[in-house]
Amino acid sequence: MTARAYLDHAATTPMVPAARAAWIEQSERVGNPSSLHASGRRARRVVEEARESVASQLGVRPSAVVFTGGGTEADNLAVKGLFWAAGEAAGARRVLVSAVEHHAVLDPAQWLADAQGAALTLLPVDGLGRVDLDVLAHELTGPPVAVCSVMWANNEVGTVQPVHEIATLCRSAGVPFHTDAVQALGHVPLDLDGIDAATLSGHKIGGPVGVGALVVDPRRDVTPVLHGGGQEREIRSGTLDVAGIAAFAAAVEHAVRGQAERSAHLLGLRRALERGILAAVPDAVLNGDPGERPDRRLPGNVHVSFPGCEGDLLLMLLDAAGVDCSTGSACTAGIPEPSHVLLAMGASLAAARSSLRFTLGETSTVADVDAVVAAIPAAVDRARRAGTVSLRTV
Repeated sequence: MTARAYLDHAATTPMVPAARAAWIEQSERVGNPSSLHASGRRARRVVEEARESVASQLGVRPSAVVFTGGGTEADNLAVKGLFWAAGEAAGARRVLVSAVEHHAVLDPAQWLADAQGAALTLLPVDGLGRVDLDVLAHELTGPPVAVCSVMWANNEVGTVQPVHEIATLCRSAGVPFHTDAVQALGHVPLDLDGIDAATLSGHKIGGPVGVGALVVDPRRDVTPVLHGGGQEREIRSGTLDVAGIAAFAAAVEHAVRGQAERSAHLLGLRRALERGILAAVPDAVLNGDPGERPDRRLPGNVHVSFPGCEGDLLLMLLDAAGVDCSTGSACTAGIPEPSHVLLAMGASLAAARSSLRFTLGETSTVADVDAVVAAIPAAVDRARRAGTVSLRTV
């Protein structure tokens, strides 16, 4: 297969050498970490050392780290578990989530409304995709809220939310606050002080697929979603993936320690990609916060609307030209629906359907940027001509 320009790191990114080595080492050994014999105790030691490592990198207590099967499970555990616990304790029935959340938060929140009698409120965002703090403050003064969830950084347009201001508002109101930090870890400084629960995912930071964590304040009650063996403080039952957890811990360490250098590298490539796209397609529109500060936008995210194009068709044309990108979250790939993120930001239906996401990662190069810039003009031209023909046949 010929070399391709991979610009979909927000969907998944290559395993880093340290994580790969940790996974291989532990996958060659046997032992259930819940077993009491020597092999089980050895496996348990690996898990607990990984827990301590993750906690140390994030500045939290080891007991706060609950290993899960990935980001989606951790989001479900946070949203449902905090809602149920709050309901049992105080009868709170309201759920607040931003309108631009990943579906791993939106869908369980909607399920709570449909099946559990929750009152769901979608917090509006501005044209840059940032939550309106005044609206949030107002909502927190109403009937009791069981849980509030706002992602740290948006997976589509890269906008970084004011999570600590949100956490402060929630704490003042006595409301548990959860943030999906999957896209933020390794790209912006991650300070979890004052945040009740945060979701992490292994394969977004150079670890393996199928492992993640919910970092949750040990003082917070969380009702489990899974029941069985009572592992992970009885919050998340299931046999622990020792190899995956060891690799995840190595990836977290790599992500945190290299964050500043990585962000500078990605920001340089992002600037070049934005300039190149706008030079090649002058009427293209950059979406999200245009800022370059880490508290405003992810350094490696470029989200663009191409007027007159269908995003799905444009993606396929770029794919044929050797460029990997996406129309949005990989979890909704193949579903021809406009981006709910862009619609929440006030974009038109046409703009929401004409957008592509290019996301850079640690292995990205200038050659990747050049490949996109070289392929974009012809792809956009063909997509626009196809759109014109389609309109004539309606």
